[in-house]
Amino acid sequence: MTEFRTEQFTHKGGRPNNEDYCGFLTLKSFACWVAADGAGGHNGGETASKTAVEAVLEAFEASPGLTSRHLTNYLEKAQGEIIKKQQAPDLSSMRTTIALLVSDYKNCMWAHAGDTRLYMFKGSRIYFQTKDHSVPQALADAGEITVEEIRCHEDRNRILKCLGAEGGVRATIMDNKVSVEKGDAFLICTDGFWDNITETEMEIDYAKSETPEKWLCHMRSRIIRRVDGEYDNYSAIAVGVG
Repeated sequence: MTEFRTEQFTHKGGRPNNEDYCGFLTLKSFACWVAADGAGGHNGGETASKTAVEAVLEAFEASPGLTSRHLTNYLEKAQGEIIKKQQAPDLSSMRTTIALLVSDYKNCMWAHAGDTRLYMFKGSRIYFQTKDHSVPQALADAGEITVEEIRCHEDRNRILKCLGAEGGVRATIMDNKVSVEKGDAFLICTDGFWDNITETEMEIDYAKSETPEKWLCHMRSRIIRRVDGEYDNYSAIAVGVG
């Protein structure tokens, strides 16, 4: 079985509260990693993201598997737990973005809702990255702005899909497995993280890092040099294969 090494961190940034939450669980035959970025005021964002991550990991532990149905079930569990907690008046508007990765140590699948992203790296290059469910991403897809302009667009915070909204789970969920090999890596990160570091910089820092811990350290150093004042929470999970 190929070894998977994980490092993660979450930081409140320049905000009084941290509405990001992340976690992972490794079992004998499967593993799951998940990050979320909440919103909702009155501690709603913090509650939403933590509820989502914990619910996904609990559902995964109870029924580990690597199919689109499994991923859907994990997200439905998270959606259900958030809806329950929305019955409290001060949590009625809470929502959260989410991205999750599941692997059997040979193959992997992922799902996401909102603008928390997942990147897969092969040969020190980005092999795949999720597309945000956001207004700027829709504009980029339509050719009205460039992908690079997503980061600075005035509607950057207008999210089109998330957990906690009415109508059930609305997410992008993979249909097929992707094989993983020694040297591959994954980065799951909230928008406060990727907003302050480019994809090219992610690749550069990955190429010069021997471990997920060093990779995150290099990227976090870039972010710290760039942010000031009331900047967003930022969180990431790095997973190295082999």
